[in-house]
Amino acid sequence: MSDSLFEKIGGEAAVNAAVDIFYRKVLADDHVNHFFDDVDMEKQAAKQKSFLTLAFGGPSNYSGQDMRDGHAHLVEKGLTDSHFDAIMRHLGATLEELNVPADLINKAAAIAEATRNDVLGR
Repeated sequence: MSDSLFEKIGGEAAVNAAVDIFYRKVLADDHVNHFFDDVDMEKQAAKQKSFLTLAFGGPSNYSGQDMRDGHAHLVEKGLTDSHFDAIMRHLGATLEELNVPADLINKAAAIAEATRNDVLGR
């Protein structure tokens, strides 16, 4: 497990900090923040922390919906590649802000990018 991206970026503390910073960036972005208008952000952050922990190779305790089902209502609201791209930029900027090395940011981005078609319902 010590070789997982989860451990390399700093484990649970790093994921928790990243999610908190990430959502501050997302909620400040008028291009995407309207998708979170009716969202309980405390629950959303907890789900995101669990998902990223799993996606980055940490202990699996994610029990949320799969990406396609979990985002279908957002696709109905007009979620597109441009919104996904904005989220990807916020993720990268967040990891940079936390001084995560570029190679690990690239690995995290590749993991996130792999969800694009499911998130966008394709």
